[in-house]
Amino acid sequence: MIKVEVELPAQSAKSYPIFIGQNLLDDVYGIIQKHTNARRFLVVTNDTVYSLYGEKLKSDMSEFIILPDGEIYKNMDMLNRILDKALEIQLERNDAIIALGGGVIGDMAGFAAAIYQRGIDFIQVPTTLLAQVDSSVGGKVAVNHALGKNMIGCFYQPKVVIADTLTLNTLDERQFKTGLSEVLKYAYIEKSCNDKEVYNLFEFLKDYKDEILSKDSEILADLIEICCRLKACVVNQDEKEKGLRAILNFGHTYAHAIENLTHYEKYTHGEAVSIGMKAIFNLAYSLDYISEDYYISSVQLLDDYGLITELIDKFDVDEFYNAMFSDKKVADKKINFIMPIKEKEVAKKNNIDKNLVVQGIL
Repeated sequence: MIKVEVELPAQSAKSYPIFIGQNLLDDVYGIIQKHTNARRFLVVTNDTVYSLYGEKLKSDMSEFIILPDGEIYKNMDMLNRILDKALEIQLERNDAIIALGGGVIGDMAGFAAAIYQRGIDFIQVPTTLLAQVDSSVGGKVAVNHALGKNMIGCFYQPKVVIADTLTLNTLDERQFKTGLSEVLKYAYIEKSCNDKEVYNLFEFLKDYKDEILSKDSEILADLIEICCRLKACVVNQDEKEKGLRAILNFGHTYAHAIENLTHYEKYTHGEAVSIGMKAIFNLAYSLDYISEDYYISSVQLLDDYGLITELIDKFDVDEFYNAMFSDKKVADKKINFIMPIKEKEVAKKNNIDKNLVVQGIL
């Protein structure tokens, strides 16, 4: 079992471990009870995950709320269903909420834990690659709004993250590649995450492509560990996205516009991110921020993993550009892009010509 520590500033008292390994669900409450004093748990999951792993979390200590599966259900109605259940079973301040599922479940369960009785303990048990490498770590919890993604939420750290890599075996190809989009994101931003310890994720992804795509358990554990260490390094320095943490949104400015315009129904989050990353590389290359060699190798990595990089839909230029303003990274009425500026490094850029912005994707 691999252990990664998220070491937030001492005054926050919110540091916590991430456990990565096989068969962790077999002793999930044994792990959880080392990190919380809670004795009753509300397990938030969806119908897909419940059918696969619900039995492993059933106990005398737990109650379940089972939600429908999909990004379109990441909304206030579903959040209220979680809160209704917590009130119905009389969950107390010393109890806890467990998120069993992917990023949607983790975000909603965490937000519910943050606001129920002004905050109760929260445990992440991510079952998708996207959640294990990204969304379960760092404490971002939210729901979507019709006018923007993740616009209603807060920062609320879990007590522990338990990533059982065997759950990845039940992901279909589309969902697995959705997670790979976030994995590749870290390869493109690694030097900006941490300039002290080099993981060479870009090279790792090239060298072990076959093993990763075939879900080799040991290689996947190493891959998840690298991503978690990179994210932890960023979160440790900037818990609430006042500066550095914005780099984790690489490709997401385009992606959130895509998701919003298609009502979260046509593309998975990872698909929107991979399209967004290709678009930002196009934009960076057109502005001479990156070399031709780096542009080609970066785009090739997306293709090597079979990720979607082109929009199926056709959008009006003004419609798409305006949708990009419904994003948390907008400041002073300017769209902030996390832009590649050299190999594995990114920086925030704005004041970019509208025509160049849309040419990168439309």
